[in-house]
Amino acid sequence: MRRLTRTVAAAALSTALALVGGCSSDSDKSEDAKGGNGAALEKVTYLTSFGNFGRDSYAWVAKEKGFFKEAGFDVDIKPGQGTGGVVQVAGGQADFAPVDLTGAILLYANGQAKDFVAVAAIQQRTMAAIATVEGKNIATPKDLEGKKLADTPTSVVRMLFPTYAKLAGIDASKVTWVNGEAQGLIGMLGSGAVDGIGQFVVGQPTIQTVTKKTPVVLPYSNVMQDLYGNVLVTSSKIAKEKPEMVKRFTTALLKGLDYSLAHPEEAGEILKKNVPAANPAAAAAELQLMAAYVRSNNSGTAIGTVDNERVAKTIALLQGAGALKQNLTPDQIIDFNLAPKA
Repeated sequence: MRRLTRTVAAAALSTALALVGGCSSDSDKSEDAKGGNGAALEKVTYLTSFGNFGRDSYAWVAKEKGFFKEAGFDVDIKPGQGTGGVVQVAGGQADFAPVDLTGAILLYANGQAKDFVAVAAIQQRTMAAIATVEGKNIATPKDLEGKKLADTPTSVVRMLFPTYAKLAGIDASKVTWVNGEAQGLIGMLGSGAVDGIGQFVVGQPTIQTVTKKTPVVLPYSNVMQDLYGNVLVTSSKIAKEKPEMVKRFTTALLKGLDYSLAHPEEAGEILKKNVPAANPAAAAAELQLMAAYVRSNNSGTAIGTVDNERVAKTIALLQGAGALKQNLTPDQIIDFNLAPKA
C-alpha cells in the first residue's frame, strides 16, 4: 500500500510538472541558463570514470538536483573508458574526469600523459579488482594463471595488473588479456567469452544482475592497501588559470557524491532517467558498497581530501615494483592548494 501511495503521488507530481512546463515562458527558459548568482552558466564537459554505472551516478545527481547550476555550470556528462580519461582532460577534450590515482601516476611517470592535476579524491581506497563468477575455478589470485581476462586497454585494473601479479605471486605471462568496452565487459563474462574482467569491487550487484550468477571478486587492495581510488582531475591549464572555478565545480560534484551515498535509491532512479539502459536497483547497490571506500574507515575525514604521505607511499610502492620509468613527487600529480582540506 505504501508503495502504491508513492507511485500515485509520483504520477500526480509528474502531471503537475508537465502542466507547469507547458506554461513556461521564454523568461523561464532564460532563467534556466543562469546560475545561482544570476550569471550565465559556464559550459563544462565531464567524463565519468567508466561507462554509466551506479558508481558514477553522483555526477547525474549533481546535475539533476541543481548543484552544478547553483555553482554556475552547465555540465555535459559523457561516458568515460577508464584511466585514459586523463589523456582527454590533458588534451582539452574534457574539463574534468574521475580517474584512478594509481593509473594516473603510471601514465604520468611513464610519459603517456602530462598537463593534468588531481584536485580531489572520490574514493579513499582503490576499488580495482578482477571479477569473475562461480564456476570459473577462480578463488585466489594464483588461479588467474591460464585464464583469459577482458578489460579496456586504459583501465587501471589492466595497467596495474603487472604490479598486482608481482605482489600476489602470479605469473603474469600465463594470463591472457583481450580488449573490451566498459559497458560490454560484464556481458562478455556472462556469455563465457572470458574467465574474468577488470572491474571495481562495487560492480558485484551489476554482475549478478546481468550474468544471473554469483560474483567472485579479487580486490587489488588485498595486496596494495595504501592506494587511493578515483580522483578528480582537470588540466594543468584550467587549474592554473581558473582555480576558483575548479573549487566551485569540485564542491558541487562532491555535494552530488555525498547526496548519492545518503540517498542511493533516488540516485539510481536519477541515473535511470538520464541513462535508460541503467538498472536503478543495481546502481543503488553499487553506491551502498562504494560508501565505505569514499569515507576512509568512517574516520570523519571530509569527502575529497588527499593526503600527501599516502600518495608518496603509492609512488614508492610502484617504484619498488619497477612500474615507473621516472621518479616523481606527490605535488606533481596533486594540486594540494585546490583539494578539499581535512
